[in-house]
Amino acid sequence: MKLYYSPGACSLSPHIVLHEAGLAYEAVLASTKTHKLPDGTDFYTINPLGYVPVLELDDGTRLREGPAIVQYLADQAPQKSLAPANGTLGRYRLQEWLNFIATEIHKGFGPLFAPNTPEVYKPMVLERLRARLQWLDGELAGKQYLMGEQFCVADAYLFTVSNWAQYVGLDISHLKNLVAYRERIAARPAVQTAMKAEGLLK
Repeated sequence: MKLYYSPGACSLSPHIVLHEAGLAYEAVLASTKTHKLPDGTDFYTINPLGYVPVLELDDGTRLREGPAIVQYLADQAPQKSLAPANGTLGRYRLQEWLNFIATEIHKGFGPLFAPNTPEVYKPMVLERLRARLQWLDGELAGKQYLMGEQFCVADAYLFTVSNWAQYVGLDISHLKNLVAYRERIAARPAVQTAMKAEGLLK
């Protein structure tokens, strides 16, 4: 398998899951600025939408979209319990979390990174993000991870996108449950390995 990634982008989520699952893969840097691969290939020929992550399977099939990719990876290593079994209520709970993170948190950060976002609009974006993260902080009360005591692929995704707060001036230090949760995930060996591979940790 190949994972096309950009350092610190949402592709960090499947990068973490690959290490948690213990799956063999090749990481391919896909710059979100130049849209070129290290060998000069135009990344738009890999993903016409131009963004990461993309997972390329051994037969050449490609999967886009992080929530789909991480579930696929979890299903390749069921013994690691990174996702509840397909068809169970637990799996739908996982998908509920993945959808919330994708639409309410991940996309919530989008305008703050876009160079053409009007400055007057950014405080409104930040306020909405704060409200979502405040709710999330309450959901984490008394839990090790989003689904309880077991780390799952949604945790890798939430950790990845909540990392972005530091780059957009969003203070989350008062969200004690979220801060403690992030510290637990950051300490996981697979997370550290993936972050080191992307140059995010020394």
